[in-house]
Order: sequence, then C-alpha cells, then structure tokens
Amino acid sequence: GAAMAHGHGPGRCRCCGEEAAERGAAWGLYLRIDRQRLQCLNERREGSGATVFRPWEERGDRSQFVESDDDEELLFNIPFTGSVKLKGVIVMGEDDGTHPAEMRLFRNIPHMSFDDTAKEPEQTFSLSRDPLGELEYPTKIARFSNVYHLSMHFPKNFGAETTKIFYIGLKGEWTEAHRHEVTICNYEASANPADHKLEQITPQTHFIS
Repeated sequence: GAAMAHGHGPGRCRCCGEEAAERGAAWGLYLRIDRQRLQCLNERREGSGATVFRPWEERGDRSQFVESDDDEELLFNIPFTGSVKLKGVIVMGEDDGTHPAEMRLFRNIPHMSFDDTAKEPEQTFSLSRDPLGELEYPTKIARFSNVYHLSMHFPKNFGAETTKIFYIGLKGEWTEAHRHEVTICNYEASANPADHKLEQITPQTHFIS
C-alpha cells in the first residue's frame, strides 16, 4: 500500500512540463545525426552549421547560429546513424531579411555540392519568418520514409546579403541500421566482463531449476 501514496491518481491531468518534454522528444532526431560527417557548405564560421541541430528546448539560444558566407545560400549534408522517417521540420531565424525564404529537401544523395542542387528536390517549402521556432513544415512522409542522408538547401532569404539560421528541428522516427555482425561483436565484447564480475560476487544465484 505504501507505493500507492506516491502514485498519481488516474484523474490527474498532465502538466505542461510533461507535454513540453514529449514535444521535445518528438524533435529528437538531432541525436541521430552522424556529427563527424555533418557538413554545412558556405558557412561563414567553420563548424557553426552543426550548432543549429540541438534540443528543441534550446532552440531559443541565440548565441548559436550559422550565417552564410559568400552569398545567401546554405547547404546542409546530414548523414544519420540509421534509417529515418522524417515527418516535420522547423527552421528558425531572425525576424528580418536574413531569414531563409525557401527550403529544398533531398534524400540519400551524400556529399551534395551546390552544383548538385540543380536536381529536382523531393520537396520544396516556402518559408515564413519564424523567430521563435513555432512553425512546423510537414513533409510528404512517403518520400521521406527511408532516409539515411538528408540534404537541406536554402537558396534564398528575404532580401539580406547573408542568411542566418538559429535552429533546425527534425521530427520523425529512427530505426537502427541493420549491420548485425557489428552489433553482435560489440554486444559480446561489452557483456563478458560484466558477466564474470557477477559470478564472483553472487555465486549463489546460479541455481539449476
């Protein structure tokens, strides 16, 4: 009966914190990006493109952003650590001319260059200025159901010389890549020492029932 005292009754409503946490979890695909191979072309400061992929709760951190260099174009090459079903995107910038005005998504074309952006994208979005990261752009899920590499091309902005992006949110589902041999080896390598330790400490648990 003691445990019951700590439980919340079924009539208890969900608090805002829980809903925010759930919403944040939905935007967790940034955790599945292969950061070593993430590229942002035409970024003014090296490595700044990677900073826009962060937790949804931290989207308001305006110290982290990417700005384009030579012109207003930005191109992200985003490899994932498995297969992704991409469902939605958030793009957050300044409430001015530096905000990207268009987003073009390509799937499974690793190492895209600006020359490659002449290809037909899987989907193109007209963007609205979104200084708070509130607008969600839904993808055509059928086209983005097996994505191991996503390229995001921002060809133009609202009239400034350079483009600035503070946060990009990626919403969807992630599935582990099927590389069985690797998984099994890793598992055995990490499991064995623990097993042996357990036997030394608790020999009495090895019953034969």
